[in-house]
Amino acid sequence: MAGLEVAAIRKTYSSKAVVDDITFQAEAGKITGILGPNGAGKTTTIRMIMGITAPDSGKIWFTSNGKRYAGVPRSLVGYLPEERGLYKEARVMEILQFLAGLKDISAADAKTSAIDWLAKFGLSDYANSKIEQLSKGMAQKVQFIASVIHQPEFIVLDEPFSGLDPVSQDVFKAEIRALAARGTTVLLSSHQMNIVEELCDSLFLIDKGKEVAYGSVARIKEQYGNYRVQLVADKAIESLISSTLVESCHQHSDSRWTLGLKDRVSPSEFLSTISKDASIKEINVSRLSLHDIFVKIAKGGSSNERNMENRQMGSYEELA
Repeated sequence: MAGLEVAAIRKTYSSKAVVDDITFQAEAGKITGILGPNGAGKTTTIRMIMGITAPDSGKIWFTSNGKRYAGVPRSLVGYLPEERGLYKEARVMEILQFLAGLKDISAADAKTSAIDWLAKFGLSDYANSKIEQLSKGMAQKVQFIASVIHQPEFIVLDEPFSGLDPVSQDVFKAEIRALAARGTTVLLSSHQMNIVEELCDSLFLIDKGKEVAYGSVARIKEQYGNYRVQLVADKAIESLISSTLVESCHQHSDSRWTLGLKDRVSPSEFLSTISKDASIKEINVSRLSLHDIFVKIAKGGSSNERNMENRQMGSYEELA
């Protein structure tokens, strides 16, 4: 498999396992999300993948053009960190050419590429501006360009949408998809769950240093996302609220409710229990969103036993 392989890596600080025996893959041409609450171990995992720090145990490989490397060669990496690091006094074109040069890109090629990228992001008029003169969103665009100007085979994007307006977010999403379409291995970390759900082909969720879930978005929603039912009714719906199929109930107003169905209860099973004379005006049944699943995991609602069961059932094969 071309791309990244992380195998049973572990990192301990002061006898505490910050990352505890995690394994996942990020395929070439795919966008893989790595998610978790604050303090879950994401940053430490990314630092080990980037070679900034070494795992205490386990292995990291990267495969490119049929060759398997121990670790990810720095010449093949692009990195957009959460904490921005551009020199505030540097001018946009100068810093882009300088950073491209560190990746062995010629000055002429770097300038041509920088001009193209700046035009794509609507920043042509700011090529000679200092970084400190740019808005947060504009500086974020320059940082993104710096991470991809050398056409890396593997790119890590840590909170890439921070500080961007909706229009700029759409531009970033399009460019990230384009990177994957060209065969780049993309590893994305973000707390903006709606964007993650829209972009990622597969997800690796980590909490307290351990794997919580791994697979396609659809599989994780099936694994952790019970169904919820949103109702509009003329009167109270005691028979449905008290149903053995319902796990939770929230009343929004006199006529609006949201019911959470229990594990493994299907929509058809629930709908078959509604009597014909029920005073329901509207009904909508859907899976929990990725945001809701993330919150559920962050509050301790994850199930490692269920995760291991799904691994044994072949979730690896379903990532392709």
